[in-house]
Amino acid sequence: MTIASEAMPAPSVAARAREATVQRFATTDAFFRTLTRAAAILVLLILGGVAISLVIGSWPALSTFGAAFLVTESWNPVTEKFGALAPIYGTVVTAALSIVIAVPIGIGIAVFLTELCPRSLRRPIAIAIELLAGIPSIIYGIWGLFVFAPFLQTTIQPFIINLFHGVPGLNSLFAGPPYGIGLLTSALILTIMILPFISSITKDVFETVPPVLKESAYGIGCTTWEVTRRVVIPYTRIGIMGGVMLALGRALGETMAVTFVIGNAHRISASLFAPGTTISATIANEFTEADGELYTSSLIALGLILFVITFLILAAARFMLMRIERRAGA
Repeated sequence: MTIASEAMPAPSVAARAREATVQRFATTDAFFRTLTRAAAILVLLILGGVAISLVIGSWPALSTFGAAFLVTESWNPVTEKFGALAPIYGTVVTAALSIVIAVPIGIGIAVFLTELCPRSLRRPIAIAIELLAGIPSIIYGIWGLFVFAPFLQTTIQPFIINLFHGVPGLNSLFAGPPYGIGLLTSALILTIMILPFISSITKDVFETVPPVLKESAYGIGCTTWEVTRRVVIPYTRIGIMGGVMLALGRALGETMAVTFVIGNAHRISASLFAPGTTISATIANEFTEADGELYTSSLIALGLILFVITFLILAAARFMLMRIERRAGA
């Protein structure tokens, strides 16, 4: 009887210990949930604050010029006539060209590193590619202005101009004197800058493909091209799209490198060799010189337009990814 009565408290002590442990886990989980929710809300608040600040700052220009601000090419601080069409055109063209060039090259690099490259070379090449992402943009700009642009001016651009001379459509796309700087040069610099993002992310998602899928495809006689096209890319298309969108965001907002090599001319030309400007380059070049309310407001309005363009492109990409996921699930 004494032994039984002494053993009775043991289960209650263990139960209390378990209850205390569960309570501690619940408290920790609730704290973690609150902390992460606060972080997400903070991001939304910052985003909303940036949008509201841009709207308030750009309101004098938007109320003065109205919708004509978006379709006017003129940019004259002396007469205070401002239009955003030329910077919008330059931003969209350079970013689109850089993506068109960089995506196939980046995917090709990822395929080589994951499927074809000898193991002894994979890590050094991957590290070298990732180091490109760490180079400051101003270094790319200086290199582009003093090395890359003169090379294009003396070799590549004259060759392309002569090659497409007299070809309808292409002769106007690659027309004009070979300045070296211009829209195409800016797009090529952006291509070099965004390649590490596309290739590194694509390589990482390629490595998530289960080996059994590729081995099965090789087992039935598929070539490396067929395995990449029909197994690897379909399995990782969402991750590839994410890398492309990250690179596109970098290309849209790049400032210093583009400012050095684009020519900073507020005009629209059909030729890719002609100087132009982008939204970021215009703001960087002229913000310190803006001495009037309307001038400053016009520059802030350009920032608002870039904000909206980036938001719309990323939202469209997200919608596309949702459709891909839904189709894959179906």
